[in-house]
Amino acid sequence: MSRSWDVQTGKTLRPFIAHRDKVLDVAFSPDGKTLASASEDETIRLWVAQTGVSLQTLTAHNKSVVSVAFSPDGKTLASGSWDKTIRLWDVQTGTQLSVLFGHNRVTSVLHLVRMVKH
Repeated sequence: MSRSWDVQTGKTLRPFIAHRDKVLDVAFSPDGKTLASASEDETIRLWVAQTGVSLQTLTAHNKSVVSVAFSPDGKTLASGSWDKTIRLWDVQTGTQLSVLFGHNRVTSVLHLVRMVKH
């Protein structure tokens, strides 16, 4: 379960319930409307940040997903996994756009998304 907090008061606003295992990373879309969560359950979930409503679940990794990051325009999501892949996703449709292989270990995709162009 993930939670969101009011940063002014520190109080819990709402839980984001859906993952079957630990959440390892989260990222907000550039417009702040969508939240992506990466989990040990091998999935990425996209949420409406304001309400906690689940939009979709992205599945293709076969080990824990450890990192997620949105492109600057918010149209692409990058995910990195202990399965040694980085995957790029279309945020609107949930379609996998590409898979990057050949990594020994992926721990972060934050800087990768700054290079993604449309």
